Amino acid sequence: MSWQGREIIIQLPKENSESIAVLKACKENEVNGVIVNRHDLGIVKDCGLTVYSESDLADVHIVNDVQEVRTAKNAGQTSAMVLQIESKDDMEEAVAAARAGASALIVDTSDWRIIPLENLIAELRGTGTKIYTKISTVKEIPTMFGVLERGVDGVVLAARVGAEIKRAKEKLVDLASLDIVIAKVEDIRDVGMGDRACVDTGSILRLGEGMLVGSAANFLFLVHNESVGSEFTSPRPFRVNAGGIHSYILLPNGRTKYLSELECGSLVLITDWKGQTNTAVVGRIKIERRPLKLVKARHGKQSGAVLVQDAETIRFVTKSGHPLAVTQLKKGDEIMVRTGQGAARHFGIEVDEFILEK
Repeated sequence: MSWQGREIIIQLPKENSESIAVLKACKENEVNGVIVNRHDLGIVKDCGLTVYSESDLADVHIVNDVQEVRTAKNAGQTSAMVLQIESKDDMEEAVAAARAGASALIVDTSDWRIIPLENLIAELRGTGTKIYTKISTVKEIPTMFGVLERGVDGVVLAARVGAEIKRAKEKLVDLASLDIVIAKVEDIRDVGMGDRACVDTGSILRLGEGMLVGSAANFLFLVHNESVGSEFTSPRPFRVNAGGIHSYILLPNGRTKYLSELECGSLVLITDWKGQTNTAVVGRIKIERRPLKLVKARHGKQSGAVLVQDAETIRFVTKSGHPLAVTQLKKGDEIMVRTGQGAARHFGIEVDEFILEK
């Protein structure tokens, strides 16, 4: 799943003084659009953002029923219909609006949040009509973007202070795709016994997906999940045998933790070989003493290392997205990694100071 292309729309406050401050924050954080009352359209003139309003002068004309969608289409206007999803009739109206040419639906699902959105996403698949849902807090963003795996196209947040917009943008950035690159294996060798951590999640992971771990925060290896299995083990697609307990693991908020710090309920970042990301919740951490291998790899001028268990079920990811077992890995093989700018970490947070990890 990719979080790229997801949108944040901010509904401006009714008070002009608050609207101006919020609009400034919208521009600074480069949100996708703003919703404004037709009488306050002058506030957002030349703001550089997509403007949603009931006014005909807006970039996107907000309408309230299917007939208004048709009228807007006949007038050559882009429209977004606002509606409350509370019943099957409301769902049918949403589908009718999409067929009538609505560019987007701005929906409020009231008390029942997920099921109506799942139904709507399924119904509108392939229509080209975007689905935006209203949220009350920034914390809802990951959930809304993960509904039915596809997620909604955007969220609408009624913000009253600039800090809310900054948090919303940061949350979306945290979920964005990563820059995954090819590294060449330079060394692989046995290093004896050590403690390694299996990360069991509450999600089914797919071919090409894994977790980013490593001995240095600026060089993380994409370790594949156990969805493939082996001659002697059944597939365990919820698991990543991630490696030595000292290793960093990248989290959804951009921070890192040591594998030893994870526990039931922790959130971890799931990444595939293209850099598309998702989040998963940890259900269990298994730390056991096992024989370990050291793997070193290089991308350009950067190099890194990781310790992983010496077993056929531990796999890295190739540039084609296929898993490659550590027991078959050899010098010169190409595997996927994420490199950074050498920032130091303090309790998992990037800090601007010198650090050398080797």
